[in-house]
This record gives sequence, C-alpha cells and structure tokens, in this order.
Amino acid sequence: MINLTDYKEILHELQKRKHDLKIMSGKFWGGIFMDFKDLSYVLAIARYQNITKAANSLYVTQPTLTKFLQNLESELGQKLFRKLGHRFVLTYAGEHYVEKASEILNLKKELDQEMNDIVKNNYGSLKIAFPTMRGTYMLPCTLPIFNSLYPNVRLEILESHSYLLEDMLLNAEADLAFFNLPVKSPDVDYEIISHEELLLILPHHHPLAEMGVQKPDCKYPWMDLKYLKDEPFLFQTPGQRTQQTVDQLFKATGITPIIKLQTSNIAAKVQLVAKGYGCGFVTETHLKHIQPPPDIACFSVGPETCTTVDFVAAYRRGSYLPYHAQEYIKIVKDFT
Repeated sequence: MINLTDYKEILHELQKRKHDLKIMSGKFWGGIFMDFKDLSYVLAIARYQNITKAANSLYVTQPTLTKFLQNLESELGQKLFRKLGHRFVLTYAGEHYVEKASEILNLKKELDQEMNDIVKNNYGSLKIAFPTMRGTYMLPCTLPIFNSLYPNVRLEILESHSYLLEDMLLNAEADLAFFNLPVKSPDVDYEIISHEELLLILPHHHPLAEMGVQKPDCKYPWMDLKYLKDEPFLFQTPGQRTQQTVDQLFKATGITPIIKLQTSNIAAKVQLVAKGYGCGFVTETHLKHIQPPPDIACFSVGPETCTTVDFVAAYRRGSYLPYHAQEYIKIVKDFT
C-alpha cells in the first residue's frame, strides 16, 4: 500500500522529469496536475479509440470532448492522437502522456482510499494543551471516553500556564488548547465550551462573610468589593486568564487591591484562603473539582451582578481540525 510520503516522492520525480516529457509542460502546478478530469478524458479516448464512445463513457457530449482534445493538444504543442480511419491511435507523445496519467490517477485513487481508511478507522494524532489545573481534573474524565471511541488516535498532552497556550497553538506545538478568554491573536479561533462564574472566596468565619446579599441573577450571595478595600488578597500570576478578569473587575470598581501573595497554584490558594491567609478569586468549575474545605464562603462579584468567564477550545485559524479533534471538543463540553 502506498503512503503519503511515497506519493509525494513520485510526484516530485514526475516534476523533475517534466522537461524530458514535454507533453507535461503547461499542465503542472507544483508538480501535480491541476485537473484530474483532463487525465481521465485522455485515458478514455485512448481506451475506446473513438471520441463518441469515450464521450458516452464520460457522460459528456462528443463536441465537448473533441473541443477538449483540440485545446489540450494546442496547449501542449504535441499531438497525442493520430486518426487512422475512425480510430484515434496514440502518438509517441500520447503514449507517454497516458502512461504518466495512469500512474497519477492510480496514485490518487490509492491516496483517496487511504484517506478514507484513516477517517473510517480514526487513525491520526492529536496534540492537546491544557492549563495545569484544568488538566488535573479534566484529563482523567475525558481521555478514557475519547480512547474508547478512537483507540487508534495517538494523543500528546501538553500542560502549561494559560498565558502560554495561545503561543503553543500559533507555533503549531498544539492542535487544540483549552483556556479562558480573552484571545489575543487574530490567528486563533475558538469555540465556547462553557460560561463559568468567577467567585470571591473568603474564610467562612471572616467578619465580612455576612455582608453578602441575594440578587435575582446570582447563584451565590453578591458581595460589593468596596467592602474589601482594606483586605489582603491572594492573586494568581499576572499572565493567567482568570487574573486578567480579576484585574478588570477591580479597575471597574475603582479599587486598588492589597496583594499579599501571587501564585499560579489555584488549589494552594484555596487552602490558604480557608486558613485565613487572605481573600481570593476562583472559577466555580475549579472550586467544584478542587473539593474545597467546608470553611470557605463563596460570593458572586461584579459591578452590579455576577461575573462570568468563557472557557473555550481554541485552534489556529484556517487550520484543518480533524473529525476526532472535533469529537474531543464535544466530550469536554459534555464533561463541563
């Protein structure tokens, strides 16, 4: 069975030899025929040695096929057929043309079959990038499902800080990346997986824990950040997407926060908040999977109502996204 590498090598060889085979001149684009239909037309004429029969087999009219052959021979500057009575017989140039045309069409047929087999049998590879925290709880829940459906797809899992994942896509280090908006580059497309609420977390015994109020659009008691203007905060590192949302939130409320600690370790931050080390922010999804200690109080925050962040599946704009990659996105959606 021919593979893609062999296919490319043979076509490259044909390209190198096209000057020797003058019949090929003017019909190549990067070493590959622009229109496989042209090849099929010539092969049909050679097979039937009759324009009318060849036209019938191709489901075109006899004048259409005659005009095609005249134009092709004019472009090539070579006669591919000579007429012997009612028969069309190959010339020397025509014999070379048919030999190579048959080879190319056979290669295309095998390539199409292999591509079809790849789709049917779900062979391939997929490089997926996650923020470290996300990967901790999402991979054990999603990969077994994916593997049961696509056991022949080889996976490569990449974990890094969320602010690095976009560059991994642009550098083709990853095919898919999962993170929170925003996306900076116009060369990155995305599909929204879920809308996640950003929560303020305090120790349950904190004096301000009683200041939350119920609002119709909020799942949790809503807290005015102005109450916390003198409180120490545990922040994530500046590049992390959740922290960017928190920064915008403080800017909107006109408060300069007191930053006691910055860490990329979300689980550690939650534990520190529970022990009274400071206040913090975390998405509801993270909190659910961290299994926080019971002495954590959660609040909705925002200028007037809760604040949400969009969790997305991102990929390079214009890149081909295999079917199994699209299916993995669906699995992640079902999980969230």
